[in-house]
Amino acid sequence: MHISDGILPAPTIIAGFAVTAAWIGYSARNLEADDMPRIGVMSAAFFVASLIHFKIGPTSAHLLLHGLVGIVLGSQAMLAVLMGLTLQALLLQHGGISTIGVNACIMGIPALLVGWSYRYLGTGRPVRIRVLLAAGLTILGVILSSLFACLSLLTAGKDFQTLIWLFLGTHIPIALIEGLVTGSAVSFLLKVKPEMLICSSPEISQSPSSSASPS
Repeated sequence: MHISDGILPAPTIIAGFAVTAAWIGYSARNLEADDMPRIGVMSAAFFVASLIHFKIGPTSAHLLLHGLVGIVLGSQAMLAVLMGLTLQALLLQHGGISTIGVNACIMGIPALLVGWSYRYLGTGRPVRIRVLLAAGLTILGVILSSLFACLSLLTAGKDFQTLIWLFLGTHIPIALIEGLVTGSAVSFLLKVKPEMLICSSPEISQSPSSSASPS
């Protein structure tokens, strides 16, 4: 999902940085000290998820976990995605430096959409529905990121049709795996630390002992 240097034209690169900078500025205004540990944990998870990857022309295929990032962080998901991408580019040469903005949009915007959809559709729902919702939205998020990456490659004006079909095909099984991993993670968090999720409700956050009526 990472696009390398020397592939995209300057207007696409500039647009990627502009959108990313605008959203980072918005997120930073609403940032609180209590948010930093969650952002750090999700940045680390996002960073580690892409360590096992394989090249597909000027891009690559790997796990993303950006759906989980969006579900946990909500509107601050772009911060975690940007930090993870920057570390990957600087430490692992995974993706390009000039394309960090575009790559952040490719993975950050779907993460934001997954988080918003999970909050809107999941609030007040039973735990099982929330888990299935998290898995389904994550699958759609991976597919959307794949489409964004393909659209970015098309702006290069080169013959990437074969690569694009290969790229989309390889990300279908990745999307299914992502859905399973995110659904399992959300199920675990709803049991042990539901306050980490952006639409936790009092009845789930409350422990059985505290909700029991006195005898």
